Amino acid sequence: QIVLNLAVNSRDAMPAGGRLVLETSNVELGPDYQRTHLDAKPGPYVMLAVTDTGHGMSKGVMSRIFEPFFTTKGPGLGTGLGLATVFGIVKQSGGSLYVYSEPGQGTTFKVYLPRAVERPDDQEEAPRPRPSPRMGTRVLLVEDDLQVRTFVRRVLAQGGYAVTEADTGEKALALAQAAPPELLVTDMVMPGMRGDELMRRLRARPSPPGVVFMSGYTESGLLPEDARGPGARFLQKPIDSGELLRLCAEALAAAAPPGD
Repeated sequence: QIVLNLAVNSRDAMPAGGRLVLETSNVELGPDYQRTHLDAKPGPYVMLAVTDTGHGMSKGVMSRIFEPFFTTKGPGLGTGLGLATVFGIVKQSGGSLYVYSEPGQGTTFKVYLPRAVERPDDQEEAPRPRPSPRMGTRVLLVEDDLQVRTFVRRVLAQGGYAVTEADTGEKALALAQAAPPELLVTDMVMPGMRGDELMRRLRARPSPPGVVFMSGYTESGLLPEDARGPGARFLQKPIDSGELLRLCAEALAAAAPPGD
């Protein structure tokens, strides 16, 4: 029922056609997610992501989409109960919902359902070690959402990085001209220049930086093929601080010239 309702919602958001992507993965929700989703409990979850390339939503619409009988469709075209039903099923299952959308850029719904407890004889996956960056490594952070940018800047600074920030790609290029970054941490969808275009321009210069893309959309539904090379990593929102630091260190290591 969850998949059907979300797929129908995506179909209606793409009246001229488009792309619908369904993805699943095992994830760990930590304290960072709980701070913005007070009813969520940290722990292991199964994530179902439903992404479309439709007309997207404003923040005002997003704040009401799970209300019963709320709809943006015309008379006779929707009951306003599809997403409310999804919300009810997820909450009754002990799960959580995350929605990311921007007008004209499509929408991603992420459904988190508690993962089944493993049997005692199942071996747990060993945690991956986090490479340690050099203290003071120069990072250019680009994010148009002030709340997200503030959080990411704080995490990076606590991780030993020297952070310069911008809220648009154009401003970031000017900052990079004055002080070339060793690592670019950028949102993908922003007003004006997108994150992947910013990456291309910076990589055309000497000593191209490692790159960590951030987005509420999913990687396969958003990231162009030329942005998937060595030295590039993808971080889905909501952002986990530990995962952010791990991917930054990986991107730096992958982008470093041989022998460094």
